[in-house]
Amino acid sequence: MASEILQNPVANCEDVMREISKIKDIVSDAVEDGVKSAVRAMKQGREAAEDAIHDARRAVKQNPLQAVGVVFAAGVLVGSLIAWMGSRRR
Repeated sequence: MASEILQNPVANCEDVMREISKIKDIVSDAVEDGVKSAVRAMKQGREAAEDAIHDARRAVKQNPLQAVGVVFAAGVLVGSLIAWMGSRRR
């Protein structure tokens, strides 16, 4: 319908403004829905991260020696990778 109004040379200004208003409403609704979805996804992500942090804290409190061992192993692994990458550049 919008293309018909724009192609019709006798279309009056009110018809054009009415179509523009409809298009504006459709775009506004779509943007609003997108913003709501983004906010909802951010809240879900935040809750998931908080749950993961809570679980990790509980696991460390229950098994402190195992946690220290895992962190030590991860540090050795990362340090080895960095040293290996540094030696390849030369």
